[in-house]
Amino acid sequence: MTTLIDPALVARLSGEFTDLGTRMGALGRDLDLLRVQIAPGVVGSPAAAAGSPGAEGAVADDAAGVWRRPVPGGDPAGSEVAGAAPSGAAPAVPPSGARGPGEVPPAAGSSGSPSEADRTSAGVPAIPAGARAVPSPGLPTAAGGPAVPLPGRPLAAGGPVPPSGWQGAPGAPAPPNPNAGWRPAPGGQVPPPGPRPNTWPAPRPGVPPYGQRPPGTPPPYIRPPRTTPPWWQREGVVSRLLAVAGVAVTLTGVVMLLVLAAQAGWFGPVPRVAAGAVFSAVLVAAGIRVSGRAGGRVGGIALAATGIAGGYLDVLAVTTLYGWLHPIPGLAVALGIAAGGVALAMQWRSQPFAVLVVAGVAVLSPAVTGELALVAFLIVLMAAGLPVHRRFGWPALQIARTLPAVLAALWAVGDAVINDPIESRVLWILAGATVIALLGAAGVLDSVRRRPKDIVATVAFALSTVPLLSVPALFDRPAAAVVSGVTAAALLGAAALTSAKFAAPLRIPLHTRATAAVAGALALLATCTTVTAEDTLPIALLAVAAGFLAVGSQARSLLAALLGTAFGVLGTGLLCTLANIETLATQRLAVDELGFATAVAAVLAVAVAGLGFRCLRTVAPNRDTGADSVFGVIAALVALYATTVTTVSIGVATGATDGFVAGHSAATILWMAGATTALFSGLRLLTRAPAAAKVALVSGLLVTAAALAKLFLFDLATLDGLVRVLAFLVVGVLLLLAGTRYARAFADAAAERQENSPVE
Repeated sequence: MTTLIDPALVARLSGEFTDLGTRMGALGRDLDLLRVQIAPGVVGSPAAAAGSPGAEGAVADDAAGVWRRPVPGGDPAGSEVAGAAPSGAAPAVPPSGARGPGEVPPAAGSSGSPSEADRTSAGVPAIPAGARAVPSPGLPTAAGGPAVPLPGRPLAAGGPVPPSGWQGAPGAPAPPNPNAGWRPAPGGQVPPPGPRPNTWPAPRPGVPPYGQRPPGTPPPYIRPPRTTPPWWQREGVVSRLLAVAGVAVTLTGVVMLLVLAAQAGWFGPVPRVAAGAVFSAVLVAAGIRVSGRAGGRVGGIALAATGIAGGYLDVLAVTTLYGWLHPIPGLAVALGIAAGGVALAMQWRSQPFAVLVVAGVAVLSPAVTGELALVAFLIVLMAAGLPVHRRFGWPALQIARTLPAVLAALWAVGDAVINDPIESRVLWILAGATVIALLGAAGVLDSVRRRPKDIVATVAFALSTVPLLSVPALFDRPAAAVVSGVTAAALLGAAALTSAKFAAPLRIPLHTRATAAVAGALALLATCTTVTAEDTLPIALLAVAAGFLAVGSQARSLLAALLGTAFGVLGTGLLCTLANIETLATQRLAVDELGFATAVAAVLAVAVAGLGFRCLRTVAPNRDTGADSVFGVIAALVALYATTVTTVSIGVATGATDGFVAGHSAATILWMAGATTALFSGLRLLTRAPAAAKVALVSGLLVTAAALAKLFLFDLATLDGLVRVLAFLVVGVLLLLAGTRYARAFADAAAERQENSPVE
């Protein structure tokens, strides 16, 4: 198989390579000229005056500015006078003292250029006779004339300079042309040196140049060098970890000494207790001594915290495990130890110290005792940390002193619910839960009055109310209702009395008042579920909702409005569960499930819907009209459903034979009456309050559509006799009235616009 090559392709490639060689040669000449101009041995430079040599094998005449390089072979005629350096050869730097023909040599004894004999002896060929010097491009001549232009450009005499830069005297032989080996393209010329046109391909649209980012592109992410050492190399980290571990291990040893030794019969009770007390006192003394030394703060805190916690556990064991102290003196001694630890923590201004004491006691106390004694000692520990909040906002201590007592109280409540304890223990649990809530309230008041943004104090207060909210589960229904009712009254009263409207000097922030109000609302919910039955629970919830919404509307309180909305949603949901759609549509189910209780609850639901919409308009006066429309539609739908439940429940509760049918007929008529009222109100407010008019008109039209749908889809098939006739007549008349009033209102508006328009 023979492969044929296109001769045109070969010729084209040959021309392209020839052109590339030509351009590379021109680039070499330009680089040589650049080197000549910046070389340290140029004419007039300090290096030339000192006689520093240039490139190897080159000579130059300082006076004429002639640089020349011998041609290989030693032919003087082939020496090149450096008007321009030949391609591919580095320009020669002239030695100091070189001069052109016709110049006067320097006087004897003066420093000048070497003689021709010196040059010949050095192997440098002589300057050919009659050669005319051509100054280097870009350099002035010896006489101070202008610089000679680049090769290929006209000289002062108008003649072009050969590509080699040579221009000899008349009759002098010319050196070999360095471009003799170049083969330009057919019909082409060797391009002169100088600026070349840009032969790079044009940039494509949307593609940035090489090395540049597109506009709007973020710079590449460069991970900064790590400036901080690892955590285990940071100052104080390892020492703190070791200190905490030492506290935990040492206190565990103390507990083992007090409990396990007693269980195993090691030593006697007195040696165990005495050893624990002495060991704790030594640790506290050592901590105080070490903390005063350089670098001893961490060790001193750990030693002192371990000693104080060990002493507290020792007193706990003496009181509950051995029974040597009555609980009241034991609690007093424990309070004194805890108060001393807190005082030392405040003096050292160390929150970790206080947290270590409280956490150590809280974690290890259950191993020594349990039940009510544990709750009592943890309450004492919680009370001991109360004075700290007057000076310091230590958030970790607030949680550490509150959470153990709360958990212990909840454990006691759960144990009492499961084991059904005697009444006296239940009362003690109630007392403990009450004290925990009071301590939480005192702590939050001390904190937020000085630091209004202390959210952690409010969280600690919320935790302290949890045992009190769970205590009613230990009592029967009347007692539980009393406990939860008193709790609700106290919390809601505190939230109301500490508000900005009633007690501005107290400066209680909103988040604290909101926490108290929510806790009181939960207690009130527990009260409602305790004092009511299943069918009356919606009544209680909706009544509470109406009260909250009334207060919110009157006081413009968003918190009261939200609580009322929550109770309203719960009450309406339970009402819809008792009186669902199937019950309303089936006479047998309606007779069994509905009654006066559901009728009262439905009336309250209508009232809650109206109060909710009014409260929205009062609390949020700068509301969005779209939100008004949404809430208006929701309130209208709730009112429609509640109205139907009311009429059907009353009809069924009367016991009449056609009570169910009459109730549905009355519901349809009331739907249409409400729609007509809403349309009339919207038309009346059309010019004065366009936003309110829009809500009323939209609600009225929706209710009208719902009434007509019920009339034709349900009443026409269910009702019979005079009741059905009455429903159609009343709904028809109301539709006529609404349509007439609607048309007249828009006709009056058009006439008013025509009167107010300018007369042409």
